[in-house]
Amino acid sequence: MGNQSSIAILSVGIAMLSLDDYIVDVLMRDLVGHDRRPACFLVYLWLTSEQARRQGPVQVSYYELAESVGLSKSSAQAAVSWLVRRKLLTASKENATAIPSYTVRSPWRDAGRRVSLRRSQ
Repeated sequence: MGNQSSIAILSVGIAMLSLDDYIVDVLMRDLVGHDRRPACFLVYLWLTSEQARRQGPVQVSYYELAESVGLSKSSAQAAVSWLVRRKLLTASKENATAIPSYTVRSPWRDAGRRVSLRRSQ
């Protein structure tokens, strides 16, 4: 009986992130290969995971983001800037000195929804 309870505790702590195929098949190659910005892919992946875990936007400082991903603070800042520019991420602040809140975007899903909405009308 002692073994069964420890097995149950171990299996409860395991959670897998389900990724859209597009992220690995297309986005990784685009950010890492074409744009030559592997840090952007790591930041996008981490923020995607955190957004799923928190079930909403991720409020995190550049320092915390850098530490979580394993990058320098300047690399994390550059990655966020590039992801915002590519419209893969939105960033908002309540004021100039507030910690930013990030929302991961999936423009390929949004485009698919727009096409199916047009077809149904």
